Amino acid sequence: MKKLARFLVGVKKEVKKIRWSNKKEMLTYSTATILFVLLFGIFFAGLDVILSALKQVVA
Repeated sequence: MKKLARFLVGVKKEVKKIRWSNKKEMLTYSTATILFVLLFGIFFAGLDVILSALKQVVA
């Protein structure tokens, strides 16, 4: 039981060290993530179309 209590005290100390993001930072990070995913999606879709067309020309 003492090990569990020590563990929970340690967890509480570590949680106090966390720096939580504010609303503005969350909006910025979320927007950047969504744009990053969309750009990579467009890139790989375009690459797929180009490689598919190339395969049809060669085959």
